[in-house]
Amino acid sequence: MKEHSLDTLCVQAGWKPATGESRIPGICQSTTFFYGDSRAMADCFDLKSDGYFYSRLANPTVTAFEGKVAALDGGAAAIGCASGMSAVTLAALTLAGSGDNILCSQAVYGGTFNLFGTTLPKLGIECRFFDPDDGAENIEKLIDGKTKFIIAETIANPSIIVLDFAKISGIAKKHGLVLMVDNTLATPILCRPKEFGADIIIYSTSKYMEGHAAALGGMIVDAGTFNFKGNPRYPAFNVPDESYHGLVYADLAVSFGTKCRAQLIRDTGAIMAPMNAYISFLGCDTLALRMERHCKNAAKIAAFLENHPKVAWVKYPSLKSNKYHETAMKYLPAGQGGMMSFGIDGDIEKCRAFMESLKLITQETHVADVRSCVLHPASTTHRQLSEHELEMAGVPANLVRLSVGIEDADDLIADLDNALKNI
Repeated sequence: MKEHSLDTLCVQAGWKPATGESRIPGICQSTTFFYGDSRAMADCFDLKSDGYFYSRLANPTVTAFEGKVAALDGGAAAIGCASGMSAVTLAALTLAGSGDNILCSQAVYGGTFNLFGTTLPKLGIECRFFDPDDGAENIEKLIDGKTKFIIAETIANPSIIVLDFAKISGIAKKHGLVLMVDNTLATPILCRPKEFGADIIIYSTSKYMEGHAAALGGMIVDAGTFNFKGNPRYPAFNVPDESYHGLVYADLAVSFGTKCRAQLIRDTGAIMAPMNAYISFLGCDTLALRMERHCKNAAKIAAFLENHPKVAWVKYPSLKSNKYHETAMKYLPAGQGGMMSFGIDGDIEKCRAFMESLKLITQETHVADVRSCVLHPASTTHRQLSEHELEMAGVPANLVRLSVGIEDADDLIADLDNALKNI
């Protein structure tokens, strides 16, 4: 699809019906597909032609949603995954194997931190965590000949650190490394990481993209910007894959995306379910509208909390007092999302009293849908981290994560104010 505005792409990209077809993509709730021509089916297996033969690799409904997300990010291809965590895992395993290492921002979401710090090392992949606020020279010291990629989040969950793309992409390009960015909390509406040097973009589509807490999913976007051809750092892309009759992925127009689907999706089966893709496709239609309201509400609430006597601090980039305000204005000028963190003036018990006093805003292990919710990360999503790791991740014990929905902002402020009075 030719380049249109993001608002238009949200509504129009991913599906173009033929005469007499459904205006929106149908739910292809089928595991398998019929072929009367044996050669045509064989060509699909050999990646010589496009087509569907088993929903473990590709499915028409999932393809429609993949097309929409790829268009929004200006990417060469997208791969729908079972969840955001499976998207991160499959992207990592497409690039790295036993004996390799990766660089990861220490401020990433707790599940990602645990994947890279605990699970992947069991497969022989070492993770070297770095402080995203550290100087480039210190981060570069972690890189060696076996480093496969750098990963960070556009807006870190829950520390709300805004990524300095220029610094991190500069490091990646200097060393010929893939830069992978989790853009879940920004979405392409607020930030298109490809424009700032990202090669691979990750989403938990369960969040803002789907928008209604109804469908689990993840997405990997291959920006199509990284040249694997002849790159000694990535031999797996430059040697024949005998499971595909000697196919060399670096020779393809979409190297990463094809390797990820042909090997990792094929062998793990962690593809997005058709029903989830359908729900997410529809949810994404209103993404641009919803993000505008999320951002407007969050900015108003952050200003309220910053001036409240029972709030010790607020982390939201729209605030001029915020450490990342200038960085956010550079990379997120249209808005900084609906996520913020703030510190209750007190201990964990006061955090609990505050959250249990809320009437409209609910406690949930979720963020980024139309309904506002709160969470205490240190005792929930990040509870597997040690005190030192919590400190590294920017998650103090008094931190409350607030995901601002699209309700009336004044109603949300009244609920917050009432709950704060009870501590």
